[in-house]
Amino acid sequence: MILRVAGRRKNAKPIEPVSVVPDAGLTTRFRADVAGALGRPIDAGDRLALAVSGGPDSMAMLALAAAAFPGLVIAATVDHGLRPQAADEAAMVANYCAQIGVPHVTLRVAALRDPRDNLHDWARAQRYALLTGWAVDHGARILATAHHADDQAETFLMRAARGSGVAGLAGIRAHQKMSISRPAAGMPMHVFDAWTLDLIRPLLGWRVADLRATAVAGAIPFVDDPSNADARFDRTAFRALLRDTQLLDPQKVARSAAHAAEADAALRAIEDWLWGERKIVPTGVDDPDVQSWLDLTGLPREVKRRLARTAIERVRAVNGIIRPDFTDATNIESLLDALERGKSATQAGILVSPKGTIWRFSKAPPRQSH
Repeated sequence: MILRVAGRRKNAKPIEPVSVVPDAGLTTRFRADVAGALGRPIDAGDRLALAVSGGPDSMAMLALAAAAFPGLVIAATVDHGLRPQAADEAAMVANYCAQIGVPHVTLRVAALRDPRDNLHDWARAQRYALLTGWAVDHGARILATAHHADDQAETFLMRAARGSGVAGLAGIRAHQKMSISRPAAGMPMHVFDAWTLDLIRPLLGWRVADLRATAVAGAIPFVDDPSNADARFDRTAFRALLRDTQLLDPQKVARSAAHAAEADAALRAIEDWLWGERKIVPTGVDDPDVQSWLDLTGLPREVKRRLARTAIERVRAVNGIIRPDFTDATNIESLLDALERGKSATQAGILVSPKGTIWRFSKAPPRQSH
């Protein structure tokens, strides 16, 4: 771990941290980008929650947000318990927040990881569960993360290399609506309140170098995470590719991801309409999502792909299926190939059986042991 204050190492001659308000032009830009991601300006009744890891990008976002929205910002750092340095990094963020008057909390992951879980997927799920719950509990309905243009470009290239479709190439969304359930105060444990949270990424138009420069110029402490250069991770290779290939402009690659996101949004609207039009509810079925039937007559493969994903997700949720993992990045092409040949196939714990152009989605039976 390297801790920098205005570009200096932690073991260098100690200096007093100085809180420097970011350049007014950068603050104005950030305020506009938050409004663009959210779809409206932040107002005095809002509370903006920030996910701050301690890296230069999230620390720059913290300083920009505090300057752009004084008195409306709260921050949290998640300690996944995976590195011994994490506690010191969280303390660094807490100290800086105290300097600039931003309430801060460290959220610690208590769950144990199943060895079968992908480390990154597990960490991400734990992180967002803690952050969204914390935001709602503290009266915030907006949660911002510091994903930037370089992150977006890396994600786009990684997914393109895996053969992802439009949804995957859309990459990191600037805005997502999230439904959060929390135990209702003063009610039995099985009674929950439902909340809607706006998850925004206002820095998708910012280069990481610009954010780092903002942190250095503002004498803002930050951490260089060594895992960012760990050759075991695919993202590291794509980060190096972007750095070393002049023909690949991260901002232009990120713009392609934004175009894919627009196309994806249009297709999702069509998908939502077709779900209502093409879903079949057989007579006598009390809970139609336990098993879903879809009439896919005459639909193009991309629409079939999307409806199949939706059906798999819904049937998994109703049946409480957690493993194997199923995400937007999961490849279902072999499933579609089998179904279009009239053969049943299993994906993510769901058995899909075709009868002509009607596909039936149900929980897969347990495997027979021999």
